[in-house]
Amino acid sequence: MKILKSKKALSPVVASIILIAVTVAVSIAVAAWMGALTIGFMGSSSVTITNVQFVNGNGNQYIDVSLKNTGTNTVTIASVKVNNSPKAINATLTLSSGATGGLRITCDWTAGNPYKIDLYDGSGQVVGSYQATAPSS
Repeated sequence: MKILKSKKALSPVVASIILIAVTVAVSIAVAAWMGALTIGFMGSSSVTITNVQFVNGNGNQYIDVSLKNTGTNTVTIASVKVNNSPKAINATLTLSSGATGGLRITCDWTAGNPYKIDLYDGSGQVVGSYQATAPSS
C-alpha cells in the first residue's frame, strides 16, 4: 500500500464553507424552536358564538348572542358589526378562558335575511364571527 503525503483531505476554504453551512442550519433550527415556544406562551384570543336569537320586543329589534371564550386569553368584546356595519351592544363583555356570556345587539333585522356578526376586542381585532339567517315570521 502506497501512502500519498502530498494530497490533503480538504482544503481550508472547503472546510470553512462546511462549518458556516452547519452553523447557519443549527441557528435556523434553534430560531424555529424558539418561535414555536413564543407562540405557545402568547396564547390565543378566540370567541365562539354558540347561539343567536332574533328578538322583536317593545317596538325594538335585537339580536341576542350567546358566546364562549374558546381561546386561552381573557377577551373583552368592545364592539360588534353586523353585515360590516357597527351596532350598539348592551355593554362590553369580558370573558375569561372557557367562560360563557351573552350580548344583546341593537339591530333592525328582516325575516329571512342573512346576517354576519363580527365580534371585536378592545384593540379592534376580530375575535369571533358568525353567519345567521333571521327566522321567517
